[in-house]
Amino acid sequence: MQIAIDPGSPVPPYEQVRLQLAQLVGEGRLPVGAKLPTVRRLAADLGLAANTVARAYRELEAAGLLETRGRHGTFVAPGRDDAVDRLQRLAAGYAAEAARLGVPSDRALSLVRAALDVARPG
Repeated sequence: MQIAIDPGSPVPPYEQVRLQLAQLVGEGRLPVGAKLPTVRRLAADLGLAANTVARAYRELEAAGLLETRGRHGTFVAPGRDDAVDRLQRLAAGYAAEAARLGVPSDRALSLVRAALDVARPG
């Protein structure tokens, strides 16, 4: 698994980890059932604080991409479908473009929410 942190990026490190893991899952390079490194291990490998990696894992778990099985570790969650995978790839591309343009995360999210409101009126 290759994740790189750009310390000069305006994107916070936890978000860089989250985006890259989401992309790896979305592209199938981390298949369903794949075990991820422990929070401490990945944090050490990336030179980050454990809380930074833990936040990325929590957000990916909340999104349904990862599941934690207690002491057994963190795994790529089952039950995804092609539509969700496709949407995840598009979301990762959008997030990368927003970061490249220097658009803050909260502003990028508000743009997505507004687009969803227009697409799903009522």
